[in-house]
This record gives sequence, C-alpha cells and structure tokens, in this order.
Amino acid sequence: MNDDATSRPADASPVQRHAHWFLRLGLASVFLYMGIDKFMGGGVGEFSTMMGLPVMLGGLVALGEIGTGLLVVLGGLMASRLGDVITRLGALGMIPILLGAIFMVHWGQWHFMATSSHPLGGMMFQVTLVMIALYLLAKGNQA
Repeated sequence: MNDDATSRPADASPVQRHAHWFLRLGLASVFLYMGIDKFMGGGVGEFSTMMGLPVMLGGLVALGEIGTGLLVVLGGLMASRLGDVITRLGALGMIPILLGAIFMVHWGQWHFMATSSHPLGGMMFQVTLVMIALYLLAKGNQA
C-alpha cells in the first residue's frame, strides 16, 4: 500500500496499514489454487469438458485465475501508482471469471453446500469473492 500521508492517517497502527493483506491474500490464494489445480489431474481438458467449454477457453480461464491472483499480490507489494493499477487490473480480471462460475455452475442455490441439483455447491462463496474483488477494484492500494 502507499505510505504517503494522503492515503492514510499518520496515526494508523501497523495492523491498520497492513490489513489489506487479509483480503488480498485470501482472494489471491483461491485464484492461484484453482488456476493451478486446473492443470493437475485431468487437466484443462477435463475442466473444459465438465463446463462445456472449448479447451482453449478453459485454458484461458485457468491462466486468468493464476494471472489475476498474481497481479493482486504483486500490486500490494508495490508502493507506487503502478502497484495501484496492477491491483485494480487483477481485481477487474477476477470479476468476469467469478461471474462465469456463478452463472454457469452455482446459480439458483445460495448455500455453498453441494446438493443433487448443484453438485459443486451454490454461489455464496463466489459472491463473497466478487465483493472482495469489487472492493479492491474500487480502492486499489488506497487504504
């Protein structure tokens, strides 16, 4: 985050100055894990078949998850205007990926538990991730 006096009060505690990492790392870890996981086991082909997507698009989704997760972390490490832009770009890229997951898989059930109609669970978790991404998009590195 920026350490200039205009972005946060001078008396902000170290916890306040670094609290953005709770949201940032939580969001990025999910995206990095899910993106890397799509290349493991059955690979992108299995994911694409399950989702009814062309393999090329499935691969782009996996790379998008990895890339956006890295951008959100990298943006937080940079105390500059560029870091702010990188954070916002990463968050912006996460939103269509999450909306795709919500509308293609989880729509129609709120609770995250798997059911017979929603074997991958409902949309509660993905909606929460969208809200965190929207926060980072709106705030960037400005605490």
